[in-house]
Amino acid sequence: SMAVTKEREMGTLEQLIVSPIKPWELILGKTIPFVFIGFCDVVLIISAGKLIFDVPIRGNLLFLFGVALLFVLTTLSLGLFISTISRTQQQAMMTAFFFAMPAMLLSGIFSPIENMPRIIQQITLLNPLRYFSTAVRGILLKGNDISILWPQVLALFIFGITASVFSSLRFKKYLE
Repeated sequence: SMAVTKEREMGTLEQLIVSPIKPWELILGKTIPFVFIGFCDVVLIISAGKLIFDVPIRGNLLFLFGVALLFVLTTLSLGLFISTISRTQQQAMMTAFFFAMPAMLLSGIFSPIENMPRIIQQITLLNPLRYFSTAVRGILLKGNDISILWPQVLALFIFGITASVFSSLRFKKYLE
C-alpha cells in the first residue's frame, strides 16, 4: 500500500500515468517484487521451522507454495486497495496496521477460533489469514491435500478475486 502512495506523494504517479504503460502493467510492476519477497519469506520461514524448531513437513510443498501464492496475491490486492483510499504513506501504514492486527488476532494463530465468542467466530469468516493458517497447519502437520483443504483454498481464491476486482476498479478510478 505504501509503494503506490509514495509515488503519489512524490508526484511520480502522474508521470507513470502519462507514460505509455497500461494500468495493468503499472499494477504488475508494483506487485511482482512483493510477490518475490513474499515467496522468499515463505521459504525462509519453512526452512527455519524445519531446521531450528524441527517442524515436520508431512504434506506436499508444491501445494503449500500454491496456497501461499494465493494468500500473497490476496494480501497484495488488499494493499493496493488501501493505497487507493490513502492520501499519504502514513495513512497507508496506519490503515494497513488497522487491518493487520485484527487479522492476526482473529486468525486462530494465537487462540483457537472455537474458543472465541460466537459473534467473533462469525467475523473471522471474513479474514483470509484464518483460511491460510488452517491450510498451512493442515499441509505441514497433517499432510492434508486439496481434497481436504478445498474449502480454505476456495475461500482464499474468492477473497483474492474479490480484492483484485475492487482494488483494480478503485485504482482505475484513482488514476482518473
